[in-house]
Amino acid sequence: MSVSDDGTDWLAGGVDEMLRATGGQVRDRSAAGLGARAADEGLHVRDLVSVILRTAASHWQAAPPEPADTAATVHERATMFVETVLGVLTSAVDGHTRQAHAELARHEQERTAFVNDLLTGRVDPGVLAGRAQRYGIRLSAGHVVLVARAAGLSQRVALRVDAALAARFGAGNTLTTRRDGDLVCISAAGLRGIAAELAHLLLAELGAGGWQIAVGRAHPGVHGLATSLDEARNTLDHAAKLGFTAPVLNAADLLVFPVLLRDRDAITDLVTTVLGPLTTARGGAQPYLDTLTVLFDNQGNHTATARQMHLSVRAVTYRLDRIQALTGYHPGEPTQRFTLHAAVLGARLLGWPGAA
Repeated sequence: MSVSDDGTDWLAGGVDEMLRATGGQVRDRSAAGLGARAADEGLHVRDLVSVILRTAASHWQAAPPEPADTAATVHERATMFVETVLGVLTSAVDGHTRQAHAELARHEQERTAFVNDLLTGRVDPGVLAGRAQRYGIRLSAGHVVLVARAAGLSQRVALRVDAALAARFGAGNTLTTRRDGDLVCISAAGLRGIAAELAHLLLAELGAGGWQIAVGRAHPGVHGLATSLDEARNTLDHAAKLGFTAPVLNAADLLVFPVLLRDRDAITDLVTTVLGPLTTARGGAQPYLDTLTVLFDNQGNHTATARQMHLSVRAVTYRLDRIQALTGYHPGEPTQRFTLHAAVLGARLLGWPGAA
């Protein structure tokens, strides 16, 4: 930021006093203090350096050589003066940097605390509303929560992603931070392209693969934020269990899985009743469960299933016939397909038969 000379008189005066003073340690502490104040005043480090150098030049010009001074004397005095200016400049910049980092850390702590309070829904809405104004968030409006999960999601990555999203969509429309190891983004409802932009940023930061984004549904109010967060996180958890590798998942597309798990006893009974007989097969249930999983993922196409599993079509057909012989269910029967598919999805969610 550009500043006028009038706005930095205090800084120029302080630098001039230090250049006249003696005692390196005291001068360094004073310079660091000036640098810290400059950071608090909002001065950019380049403005700090500019004022110090202009003040040093004026200071040197105000003390011309005496008639009796020799070239060697002037050279020695100039060398000492440059060393003094360098010490002041170094200490002032260090003080500015430390203060700027401390202020950034404080703001980030406040921001993280605000997001945590916002997403838990346990803080008084009136108190939250006052804090929300600072970030341009209207709590009465609808919001969507996006959660990104990946190794390497550092705080620096979160800050860069937050700045990029704010620049793209407006600071009042997005708020991004790290929470419990995930990247959590609060977005205004109806903001188009937010998931695609977040994916683009993660691709640039982390490379391809190894990360996944889940998008919760839009809900109004403070409690809606917590609901959308839970939806996004549950979507990522379900995707991990089910082996879904799509980079972006919408909670609205996976609503069947929370329904399946809502009554765990019922889904467990379904899995053990329908698929339980497969455990008696030679080699156990897993090869047959894998075959059904790939078959359903390929919309019942035997050729695509065989290709993906590196089997012959005959081998796939044999396994399906064995499944029917053991369980009484065959995916080719329309009346049995849904029950068998629901049981397979339930098994993947439960980790069956490994968790059995």
